[in-house]
Amino acid sequence: MGTLMEKARTVPDSYPLSLNSLVLGCNQKSSREPSMDLTEAQVAEAVSTLRSANLVREIGGSRTTKFEHNFQRGVGVYEQAAVLLGLLMLRGPQTSAELRLNAERWYKFADISSVEGFLDELQERSAEKGGPLVVKLARAPGAREQRWAHLLCGPVDATQAFSPSGSSAGGTAERIERLESEVAQLRETVEKLCSELGLSPPGQA
Repeated sequence: MGTLMEKARTVPDSYPLSLNSLVLGCNQKSSREPSMDLTEAQVAEAVSTLRSANLVREIGGSRTTKFEHNFQRGVGVYEQAAVLLGLLMLRGPQTSAELRLNAERWYKFADISSVEGFLDELQERSAEKGGPLVVKLARAPGAREQRWAHLLCGPVDATQAFSPSGSSAGGTAERIERLESEVAQLRETVEKLCSELGLSPPGQA
């Protein structure tokens, strides 16, 4: 589901996705937490389950069947909320600041407070609408901000601020990789702004 939501926004020319493209998207190693190694059969089974829940639609083509998501309407949330849930599905628990940064290619939030506003709404969602869809996790030792997790797969341990590997060397490596990715995105944004303003990027003559 998260992969379909991502590709619909980041590579619209290649969307809807064939089953093969969907498998490749699910198994990509960048921007994923956790990373997966799914078989075509596993993805097909998941798509079948999502279709029965009216969250995915099948589109017949002349050559191959393709799939598109129906998440926003199927779950009944605003576009901004759907973006945040999609990012949480793909990248795991994140702070509101991380979500705003990672959403850059999906939706441009005005500021962190607007992200937090939609997260609060998702956390306080009434039982009549299906109940909460996110939860704010307990602050991890040494962390300045709390992270958010989605509840689309059921309840999570609100004290688990990071994945089980979060305290291990692997978890540290994952956080470093995430930070490096964020720095690269920020550098790209700065270079784009400088280009639009006719300025030389920082560090260049």
